[in-house]
Amino acid sequence: MKIWLAPAALAAALALAAPLAAASNLRIALQADPDALDPAQGVSYVGRVVFTGLCDKLVDIDRNLAYVPQLATEWSWSADNLALTMKLRKGVVFHDGTPFDAAAVKANIERYKTAPESKRKTELKEVRAVEAVDPETVRFVLSEPYAPLLGILSDRAGMMVSPKAIAGEGSKLSDNLVCAGPFKFVERVPQDHITLEKFDKYWNAAAIKIDRVSYLAVPDDSVRLANLRSGGIDIAERIAPTDLDTVRSDPRLKLVESPSLAYYTLFINTNAGPASKNPLGENAKVREALEAAIDRKVLNQVVFNGQYIPSNQPIAPGTTYYDKDFPVPPRDLAKAKRLLAEAGTPHPAFTLLTVNNTIDQQVAQVIQGMANEAGFDVKIQANEANTLVAAGQRGDFQATIVIWSGRPDPDGNISIWLACDGFLNWGKYCDPKLDALLAKARQTTATAERQKLYDAAAAIYLTARPHIFLYHVKWLWGVTAKLDGFTPYPDGLIRLQGMSLKP
Repeated sequence: MKIWLAPAALAAALALAAPLAAASNLRIALQADPDALDPAQGVSYVGRVVFTGLCDKLVDIDRNLAYVPQLATEWSWSADNLALTMKLRKGVVFHDGTPFDAAAVKANIERYKTAPESKRKTELKEVRAVEAVDPETVRFVLSEPYAPLLGILSDRAGMMVSPKAIAGEGSKLSDNLVCAGPFKFVERVPQDHITLEKFDKYWNAAAIKIDRVSYLAVPDDSVRLANLRSGGIDIAERIAPTDLDTVRSDPRLKLVESPSLAYYTLFINTNAGPASKNPLGENAKVREALEAAIDRKVLNQVVFNGQYIPSNQPIAPGTTYYDKDFPVPPRDLAKAKRLLAEAGTPHPAFTLLTVNNTIDQQVAQVIQGMANEAGFDVKIQANEANTLVAAGQRGDFQATIVIWSGRPDPDGNISIWLACDGFLNWGKYCDPKLDALLAKARQTTATAERQKLYDAAAAIYLTARPHIFLYHVKWLWGVTAKLDGFTPYPDGLIRLQGMSLKP
């Protein structure tokens, strides 16, 4: 079992060790331990942060959320939108020396579509075939038009793994992931650290000025901040909003901020096994009462110092696909009590799972207090991040608080949780009418038409409430003043290209 030192003790220990660390060893403190280091299996946000150092994708996004080349240098759609043709970057090799080419793309996509361990199947179900036109050209053949495909290929399903490693390791790839990114895997100690080292044959080697990267799992906000201030780490992700003044006032540190696509949701098990058999899971009126008991503005002020955006949708307020017909509702305690009385269950009980980091536990405690005032009996159970994910995947939860780091295409923020076959639909909510609307929205690129379809979809899931969306975050990183070249992105991922550490 991992034992964490008190903030002061751990800070002192790492401060003593810091001078021994090489200047080109970048130490990044993550709020949780990543799950499986395999793009086919991974589902966690912090896993995506590590993948950014390990695995280049076919497509990336820029700071304005436009799709830009990475392993694919250009692409074009057929006139009927049923085929996407990509030109691939020349001279790229995987960490094991295997060449990157169209055959490698085909092997990766076919694995994502068919491997028993793959969580990418639903994201790629519209891809009927992948054709290696020539070594530097690949074509995705679709069963129907699929507007989110570029967004999908800018995420895990676009990460390219060595075909040799796929053939040799299969479901065990996470023990030694072999990609074509700027850094290669060295070691992992679960719930402690992941170490990568620079790949000298990386296609964009001139952009890599760090020799080694260590990702450290540090759930406690105060411990991350203490070790950032002591010099034990160089980047701390998700600085607590209440600690911003501390970072700003320390001349040894810099605060890096970015708008975000990410949001948190209170995820309710409505149909996944015995854990769903309770008033909250079975009765939409009880879920409506729970939402009426929550004051998102107070939650934002108390826990986040007013820095985040109270929200009740997976789409951020003020953006294109936000449904103005469903504004953030105010707290209505009388309504919550009335709804529980009408449901015949004035004191429903449920257990709320949360990750064992400081912020998530505070959020759970605020929600617990608000819900208890309405008549709910809420118990909190804090878990290590991967333990919570495993419970969710088993359907072994009644309600849980989870983060989604957000995607540029709206479908990537909705279908993953709410489609009948969504890969994160742990609670097994399923409405064929909703699925039909989401499918139509994926088939058109016309913004106005997509807006209508997503509005109609919102009317279904915001009424059924298998999720009670809580807030959109702002990305807040604390970094050492010795670090140059840190560029923030709305997806919250830490891109290592261009970074350098001063002695």
